[in-house]
Amino acid sequence: MLLGLDMENIMSMYVVPWSINIGLAIVVFVVGRLIVKGLVKVLEKLLVKAKVDVMLVEFIGSMANVLLLLFVIIASLDMLGVNTTSLIAVMGAAGLAVGLSLQGSLQNFASGVLLIIFRPFQVGDFIDAGGISGTVEKITLFNAILLTPDNREIIVPNGSIYGGTITNFSARDTRRIDMVFGISYDDDIKKAKDILMAMLESDERVLKDPAPKVALSELANSSVNFVVRPWVKSEDYWATKWDLTENIKLAFDAQGVSIPFPQMDVHMDKAA
Repeated sequence: MLLGLDMENIMSMYVVPWSINIGLAIVVFVVGRLIVKGLVKVLEKLLVKAKVDVMLVEFIGSMANVLLLLFVIIASLDMLGVNTTSLIAVMGAAGLAVGLSLQGSLQNFASGVLLIIFRPFQVGDFIDAGGISGTVEKITLFNAILLTPDNREIIVPNGSIYGGTITNFSARDTRRIDMVFGISYDDDIKKAKDILMAMLESDERVLKDPAPKVALSELANSSVNFVVRPWVKSEDYWATKWDLTENIKLAFDAQGVSIPFPQMDVHMDKAA
C-alpha cells in the first residue's frame, strides 16, 4: 500500500507536471518554428518588392531566422522551468565579447550593408575608392573586388571604401576631357585657337551638346596656354583624349605652331 501511495505521489508531483511541461515546450518549439518560417518568408518578399539586393535579402532573412528561433528556444526552455534570465545574460556577455573581437569585421560588414543599400556604385563601374582605382568586379558584405586597368585583382575592405571618398567615373553617361596646350609667344593666337577647335569638330566622338570649349587661360612663363575641354561619352574618354593629344601635336607641327619647352633667360654682369 505504501509503495502504491509513493508511486502516486511521485506521479502527481513530478512525472505528470514534467510531462505536461515537456509537451508544452515541444508544442511551443514546433509552432514557433512554423511561425518564424512564415515571418521570414513575408520579410523576404517585402524586401524583394522593395528591390533590395538579393544577397542582402538572403542575409537579412538568415539573421531574422536565427534571432527569432533564439526567442522560440528561450520560450521553450522557460516552459521547462529553466532560468532563462541567466541564460540571456550569459548570451549577451558572449555576444559582446565576440563583437569586440570582431570589431574590424563588423565595421566592414556594416559598410557592406550600406554600400548595397545606397548603391554609390555597381558592378562594372570604374571607381576610385579606398586608395584604389579599378572596375568593380564584385561586391560582398565584407569587401569589394576591383580589377585594375593592368588586370590586377585587388580586394578592398568595405570599411576603407565607405569611410572615404568614392569617385565613380561611370556614374554619368558623359565626361569632360580637360587638356592644356601651350604655344610660343611668337605664334599666332587666333590661328592656334582655330586649329584646336577644328580638331575637336573633326572628331566624331566629341559631343555637340555640351559644346566643346577652347579658351586662352594663361600667359605662362614660357608659353601661352589654351584650355581644351570637349565632352565625350564616358566609355570614349581615354581613347579620345589620347587621339586628340596626338592629332593636335601633328596639326601644330604641320601648320608651324610651336609648343615651347620651359625656358629661362640668364643675364651675366661682366666684371669691370
